[in-house]
Amino acid sequence: MIAYNPKEWFTFIFRVHRSDTVRRLFPMMIAIGVYAWLIAFAELNWVRAGTRDSLKNLTILHSLLGFVISMLLVFRTNTAYERWWEGRRQWGALVNSSRNLAIKLRAAIGHRDEEQLAFFARVIPMYARALRSHLLSERLRLDLDELPHPEIAGWETAAHQPNKIATLIAAEVYRLHDTGRIDGHVLQTLITEVQAFTDICGACERIRNTPIPLSYSIFIKKFIFFYVMTMPMGFVFSLGYYVIPVVIFVFYVLTSIEIIAEEIEDPFGTDNNDLPLERIATGIQSTVAEIFS
Repeated sequence: MIAYNPKEWFTFIFRVHRSDTVRRLFPMMIAIGVYAWLIAFAELNWVRAGTRDSLKNLTILHSLLGFVISMLLVFRTNTAYERWWEGRRQWGALVNSSRNLAIKLRAAIGHRDEEQLAFFARVIPMYARALRSHLLSERLRLDLDELPHPEIAGWETAAHQPNKIATLIAAEVYRLHDTGRIDGHVLQTLITEVQAFTDICGACERIRNTPIPLSYSIFIKKFIFFYVMTMPMGFVFSLGYYVIPVVIFVFYVLTSIEIIAEEIEDPFGTDNNDLPLERIATGIQSTVAEIFS
């Protein structure tokens, strides 16, 4: 994710950032411009007066459909942003749950078992990194330090690595209870925090694995395409060759909104506008290490 100052208006206007849709759409904008020029040239030179009157009526159709397409794009972007923000909320909850679990374990164990504290200091941050790799469809290959980790043997080959790590944490918490180092009330409090991990994972998987319905996405793309491709046919008689930049601009605006929605509807990728999962995981690791230090 790109950090920026929203008050820098002129910087945004005159700078073409690598994430700007102009870069992606530039070849299509050229093609649309050539198409609009061909339509304008043909209609201004070859179309008869009677046919011109019929084609002028297309402007009324575009005026009516303009409202419809604007409503569809507003709904599209709002839906995509809700998915992005829901992903951010879930990772914010993961940060809080990791801190709460670390604080409660640190208070419950105290200085009685340094080895136990070191275990939780290593394993709790692993959940965030495992969840990140799980959402990116990667296999986690993490080596926090040069020390061996026999307590987590086998978790790398697990089909669902976040669940494996959560199971290891829960098993160790229950062992603390079985050995009498924590009572039942503290056990229930700690298990609630561990359960929050799996709830967050499930919510992120729901966002990751449930995209916008295909029919809806296809319909919007087709709508934009036919709307733009028919614009020169009616507006060329009132705008002349000025219809070329107008059509290019309308194409750029409508298509950019759809591209932005496509990018933010999956917040767990590696695009410029996706969530900074690696930085969040690093923040969890440093915070947990400070708590257990």
